[in-house]
Amino acid sequence: MAEVRVECHAGYRGDETPRRFNLEGKTIEVAAILGRWKEPGALFFRVRGFDGRAYVLRRDEQAGHWEIPVVAG
Repeated sequence: MAEVRVECHAGYRGDETPRRFNLEGKTIEVAAILGRWKEPGALFFRVRGFDGRAYVLRRDEQAGHWEIPVVAG
């Protein structure tokens, strides 16, 4: 898993929604949230970047850091 820096927007409910992230020194803007789900201890977002690729972002709720477990293509 690659650890990444993710910038988020907190909505009125306080949920964090990814807006952009840095991967391998490149900033990728999020064009669309394709899906979101929760598993024990983690929050996942499937996003489409403005680069046309799909990514899965995982937020470890206990540690508070973000990872990309899969680059979906």
